[in-house]
Amino acid sequence: MKKPWVKKLLIGIAILFGIILLANFGLNIWLKTQLPDYIKKNTDYKVSYKSLNVDLATGNIYAYGITVNNKNPQNVSVIGLQGTIDTLKISRFGIYDAVFNKVIASDDLLLAHPNLNIVLAKPVDKKTGKKTNPVRFENIRINRGTINIFKHTKQKFLGVTDLDMYVENLQLTEKSVEDQLPVVFDHYSIKGKDFFFQPDNVYTIRINKITTKNGQMSVEDFRLTPLIEFNLFKKLYPKKPQLYQFKIQKMDFKDVVLKKNKVSLANATFQNPDILVYTTNAIPDKLKKPFNFELNLDGIRLNNAKIQINKPDGEKLLSAKEVNLKIDHFEFDKDISKEIIPVKYKDFSFSGKDIQYYNHQDINIGSIAINPKKGNIQNVSIVPNGSVTDKSTMNLKARQIAFNINKWEIVDKKLNLDVKDVLVNEVNGTIKSGSPKKTNKKADFNGIQFPVLVRNVTLKNSNITYDKDNQPLSFNSLNATIKNIELTQNTKSGGLAVNIKDYRFATKNFAYKTKFYNMTGGLLTFDKNKIRIDQFAMKPLVSRAQFIRMIPVESDLYDLKASQITAVGNWELFSEDKFFHANNATIISANANIFRSKIPADDPKEKLLYSKLLRSIKIPMFIDQFQLKNSVLEYEEDTPKSSGPGKLTFTNFNMNVKNLNSAKMKGKPTQVDIRIDCTFMKTSKLFVSWGFNTADQSDRFSIAGKLNNIPAAALNAFVVPYMSITATGTIQEMLFNFKGDPRGIGGTFNLKHQDLKVSILDKKSKEKKGVLSAVANIFIKSDSGKFPESVVVEDVKRDPTKSFFNLFWKGIEDGLKKTLIGINVEKTEKAVKGTVNTVKEVKGAVIETKKEVSDEIKDEKKKGIFRKMFNKKENPKTQ
Repeated sequence: MKKPWVKKLLIGIAILFGIILLANFGLNIWLKTQLPDYIKKNTDYKVSYKSLNVDLATGNIYAYGITVNNKNPQNVSVIGLQGTIDTLKISRFGIYDAVFNKVIASDDLLLAHPNLNIVLAKPVDKKTGKKTNPVRFENIRINRGTINIFKHTKQKFLGVTDLDMYVENLQLTEKSVEDQLPVVFDHYSIKGKDFFFQPDNVYTIRINKITTKNGQMSVEDFRLTPLIEFNLFKKLYPKKPQLYQFKIQKMDFKDVVLKKNKVSLANATFQNPDILVYTTNAIPDKLKKPFNFELNLDGIRLNNAKIQINKPDGEKLLSAKEVNLKIDHFEFDKDISKEIIPVKYKDFSFSGKDIQYYNHQDINIGSIAINPKKGNIQNVSIVPNGSVTDKSTMNLKARQIAFNINKWEIVDKKLNLDVKDVLVNEVNGTIKSGSPKKTNKKADFNGIQFPVLVRNVTLKNSNITYDKDNQPLSFNSLNATIKNIELTQNTKSGGLAVNIKDYRFATKNFAYKTKFYNMTGGLLTFDKNKIRIDQFAMKPLVSRAQFIRMIPVESDLYDLKASQITAVGNWELFSEDKFFHANNATIISANANIFRSKIPADDPKEKLLYSKLLRSIKIPMFIDQFQLKNSVLEYEEDTPKSSGPGKLTFTNFNMNVKNLNSAKMKGKPTQVDIRIDCTFMKTSKLFVSWGFNTADQSDRFSIAGKLNNIPAAALNAFVVPYMSITATGTIQEMLFNFKGDPRGIGGTFNLKHQDLKVSILDKKSKEKKGVLSAVANIFIKSDSGKFPESVVVEDVKRDPTKSFFNLFWKGIEDGLKKTLIGINVEKTEKAVKGTVNTVKEVKGAVIETKKEVSDEIKDEKKKGIFRKMFNKKENPKTQ
């Protein structure tokens, strides 16, 4: 027997259940008959339908044959709806919110065969924060729909046909379009055709077809098209730096997630994209608020892309074909955007063909392939196009540039780079140095972690010319290896400092052309411990007459060659701490001709003595032993009064220099000792000992030497053009021992000679002047004897505008004057003129005597005799 309270409970439940059934039945009758009028009166919409079922308990709604329209299409504060829906199913519809808060909200919405035009509500007022969207659906499913979405301005925003879609947690408002993303959701499944999207007044996006299967989305025939021409774009949007145009044949994604300001997807593949970018000269405004966008792509592929970037004038800036890009775990956000490389990735690879870049030079690359570990660039050409004249330019072709990388990473917002090796193969062409404008702006290296390391650089089989100021330096068959390059920041200059541990250069048939010379060599090898140059030559490009006309002041013209130049030692020429130390440097079989004309004006610049010249070298330099072997030296000089150049010749020339230095190498001696032995004028042995101390600020020096057995006739090649004198006899020995400084030179001079005679020549005809020659020889002691005394050379002043050898010659000249060769043509002519005057005086006295005698002698016979004597024609030159 049941208890009374149980019976009462069961009766109450039955009554309640009955009430719910009656209420649900009554509600359905009311919804079918009165809901459209209620919606019309209490909402902004007019709705009609053929059938409608509502479950009051669950909030589920099921309707057929629905038509919906806005009561006031001009009201932009609410979403506008217009169209038809074959079937509508709503799960867990919020009836209370719909009735009392006028907000339509549901967990799930199913639309079958919808054909709708939706006008988005006007964006939220940011000041008031009031929301204007009365419709919210968490999950939405659409079957075979045609939907067009418009902005509140009636401008079409989004359109699609044959749409099958399921989206979880969908958010779609114009606010989200403008500030973050146009569509936000968690999970999706989309299929449709003829997609249209116009986010602003500049672009439209069209997609032919979208399909989704098992989380994989495929997009076919994607097109991003500008709505306006480029010239109009620049006028309407002066702050926008780029205008884009994309065509992509097919895109595939997996696991797309759009949520707030974050886009995530996996395995994104873009097939045959055609990308065109127009650039402007605009400087965009700084962002008023920090960048707050996140992009996470777990794998991205760009296959067979075509890319073109245009300059503001419409000409090409960059183009590339068959571009392929692969990036794994690609990330981008607010913090990463501040890095020197504003993206983060796990791995990447990039390749392309027919890449062209047009700036002040046209750069063409046949093919390129790069990843974080290595790179290979094939068939590179760089050609100047003449658009800029003050920058350095290159006209080069390279068959290959390849590299391998040990480390390439970002640490504490700085790039850490360690390159294993670089190969540059078969480079041919010219590098021309420009004249860039000077700037005080220092380079910004804040994004680089120093040191930057390059372990090995190899240059193979190249022919390169470096041209600066129209003076080309050419290297043929150039091969070079540079090891352990270290780049650091130069704290003094603000630029980069380079430190190189080891290197080796080898080239054949190099040439350097200057204004006056062409320097060539058969072979050049150069490393950190040895230098070798074979068959060096320095040939003038102009004749002597042309050279004289081209120079403003007197200068030497050189004609040089040497069979070999070598140096062995240790030096550092590429770091901040430069130095040069050679244990031995040698020049073999040099042949040097030096020509100087006195016709141009004198050079007024001070000529430094060799000690000061060496001291002016800025780096520590020391050569233990420098040798010049088996060489020939010729010096020629002419003056406006000389008939052809005078010539001094030194053959079998050998020179040894010890401790050649710049007085800057610690612990090394600064005294320079020079020893010379050679054959003078091809006949006589010459020995010279010369020394100075580069650390001596007073620049004192000493030079001593001995010259043996000189036939005087051997000097004629030099003295005839200058002094119009020829000589015969022998200078058996000439000794000199001088000391000097920048003020002058002095010392002792000694000359031993035999049978010395001179002949004075007419300056124009070069014919011998017999009387002058005879008188000149009166002043010369033809034999010096066995032990001639030395003469003192003193008070020989230096002309600071003349060279050291000019001062040395002045010392020799003073010694000659004080011994034998002090006679000159002017003194001889003066002496002869004095003799002629004496003869004339004798003639006058004789005439006077003749008159007196003729008066006194009366004897006709004697008178006749004397008349015969004095009536003869007198010639003072023969008396």
